[in-house]
Amino acid sequence: MQRSERQRSIIRAVESGRRTIDDLCTLTGASAITVRRDLAELAEVGALARVRGGAEPVAHRGSGFPFSLRAGEHGDDKAALAAAAAALVPDDASVLVDNGTTAVAVARALAGRRIRALALSLHAAAALGARPGAEVRVPGGTIVHDDLSFAGVGALQAVRETRFDVAILGACAASPESGLTVAGWDDAQVKREAIAASRRVVLVVTPDKLARTSAHRFATFADVDAVVTTDAVPADVLHAIRALRPEVVLVPSA
Repeated sequence: MQRSERQRSIIRAVESGRRTIDDLCTLTGASAITVRRDLAELAEVGALARVRGGAEPVAHRGSGFPFSLRAGEHGDDKAALAAAAAALVPDDASVLVDNGTTAVAVARALAGRRIRALALSLHAAAALGARPGAEVRVPGGTIVHDDLSFAGVGALQAVRETRFDVAILGACAASPESGLTVAGWDDAQVKREAIAASRRVVLVVTPDKLARTSAHRFATFADVDAVVTTDAVPADVLHAIRALRPEVVLVPSA
């Protein structure tokens, strides 16, 4: 089992309750030394909590997957979603590009385009700036460990002081019943300001997020103009989203 797959399996197992080192060795087929090393890495980024002889869930709700693991999930789907989302951005537009792995994929698809962009993470800024063409800014303020996103007053102020033609947003979870949610309170506030500051809001999500909920709601589907996802979305979820107003752009699932 590869390291990324092993660590995802460990996080999922621990999410449902305390697990011992022996439990996780049996689950993953890895040695106790390897599992202890994985637990130390995952605890450092807040994905779980170390306890004597094993690990337990962290106290807060939300996405516990480190950026490096999330970046490796649904790679082909994210690239297809990114291309479809980038096609909704006109040349010379003022664009907000959110944090998160799906938004980084959109940033890669926008690289080289003639746009003015505010990137809400260093990952997105680096992707946008990889080719000449875009004017790229980042907000001031604190950098969040792991995903290198901007949070707090600096990010809020930068978003409030800008008017965007298009905002490209992601979410930890997005269900028609619970709305669009994220794990971090600060992140939710920045996203809420981004919606208020934008003429058009595009939510880009993989279908697995459409059946989840996280801790902090920042919007509902009625607050966005377009949803870009794959055709693997369940029919009942798709119907519920369309009933709430946004245009839905479906791309073939990989």
